Amino acid sequence: MARPHVEPFFHEQSSTWTYVIHDGRVAAVVDPAVDFDFPSGRADPAPVARVAAFIESGGLALRWILETHAHADHLSGAPWLKARLGGQVGIGEGITRVQATFKDLLALEAGFATDGSQFDCLFRDGETFHIGALEARVIATPGHTNDSVTYLVGDAAFVGDTVFMPDGGTARCDFPGGDASVLYASIQKLYALPSDTRIFVCHDYAPDGRELRCETSVAEQRRANIHVRDGVSEAGFVALRRGRDATLEVPRLLYPSVQVNVRAGQPPPPDAHGRRYLTLPYRPA
Repeated sequence: MARPHVEPFFHEQSSTWTYVIHDGRVAAVVDPAVDFDFPSGRADPAPVARVAAFIESGGLALRWILETHAHADHLSGAPWLKARLGGQVGIGEGITRVQATFKDLLALEAGFATDGSQFDCLFRDGETFHIGALEARVIATPGHTNDSVTYLVGDAAFVGDTVFMPDGGTARCDFPGGDASVLYASIQKLYALPSDTRIFVCHDYAPDGRELRCETSVAEQRRANIHVRDGVSEAGFVALRRGRDATLEVPRLLYPSVQVNVRAGQPPPPDAHGRRYLTLPYRPA
């Protein structure tokens, strides 16, 4: 089985891992992030600039910019990377359901398309594609969101928010379209992969102050994941996940992130004066 080169980059603002996968000639980037200052509404591409510098210094050609889902905690750096290095932006075909949901919830403009056309490629479950000599396979892993996918490249699985490091458990399922039962089934798909499959997580919050980690394995997850390991039933996981979700706050950058990420990282269209605005729901006291 192929063992791709994987270079991780940590986005401190959102505790997100971005990855460069490559075969020595051709590269893909998974889950690129930019900084965003909420008070000023200003985005800063410094995090993806570091990713681009690595690709350029290695003489790699960027073929793919891959989103594991429409993130709710950071703004995608896909447009910036594409403008600088080229490549196609891909995401799971479930993005159309996410777009339809948030077009209604956030009262997006009437012309906002919910057919995924903002992206270059919408991946189907089981679809394969290539990163140079490396074959990649898409595994639909919904539950956290409707559009969540895992990219399996050789012995490496890039799982988005399906699972965290074993001591971090799993992602929340209380966003629109989330479902703990569906997430449990998705995790079982991952656990059916060979035990030595490398799992690269999208986030690490370093519980109890341990060092940051980005890589685990199917065997380690099945043995030690605090939310869903071997022997944990679907009913037990669903009860745990729902109870935990009820205690969680709304992510700080949820609304800015979703409005940008359902557009493949692009901002909303400008108004008649050339100004762009992000909307925020208001709930009176």
